[in-house]
This record gives sequence, structure tokens and C-alpha cells, in this order.
Amino acid sequence: MTSGNRLKKTTKPTVTLNKGRITMVKKKVYATPNRTTPNRPVIFNPDICDGCNMCVNVCQVDVFIPNPEKGKPPIILFPDECWYGGCCVGHCPKPGAIKLNHPLQQRVRWKRKATGEHFRVK
Repeated sequence: MTSGNRLKKTTKPTVTLNKGRITMVKKKVYATPNRTTPNRPVIFNPDICDGCNMCVNVCQVDVFIPNPEKGKPPIILFPDECWYGGCCVGHCPKPGAIKLNHPLQQRVRWKRKATGEHFRVK
């Protein structure tokens, strides 16, 4: 995960037509994370994650983009778009590299009537 204040720079080849000739031009592309909320749908453990980008490939809503730095966890580009389906966690080849971080409204708590104890089922 990267902070929302940094820009990530990547190069993207584009095809241009110049006087009947096709040329490949490398263009610099900047990706900035969505800054609408401080939402973190998943938490990466950088000690375990090896940057294989399996989560980038299986994400149903394209929340992630590959990190330009090899071996680093992917960048969460659109955190508000996450459906919390967990396919990124389920397909990760490194157990413990990704943890799904549900919003507070979706974290169910139970209360025992007899004792008043609050608990969660894990």
C-alpha cells in the first residue's frame, strides 16, 4: 500500500502514425490513488508479499494496479470500488500476505443477553 500523497510513474508504449509510418513512443503515465476517503479494503504485509500481482489479475473490479517497483505489494488505486469479495485473498499464493479489512459497518458483533459480553465470531 502506498500513501495517497505519492504519484506512481510508469511508462506505457503507445502507437502513433506519423506520415504513414507506425512508430512506438514511450509515454509517461501517472497513476494517483482515489482520495475520496481513507478507506483501506485490504492490508498487505510487505514482509510476506513478493509482488506476484496475482491479486491484480483476479480482482473483479480492478481495485489494484501493479507496483512499478518489483517485489513490492500492488497499489490500491480505487479503494472505494472494492466489493469485499475476498478473491484477492483467496487466490494469493502467499498465505498471510493480504488481509481483508471490512468496514466498521460490516463487522458484526454479538452480545450475550445473560452476561452483556460483546464478542465476534472469527
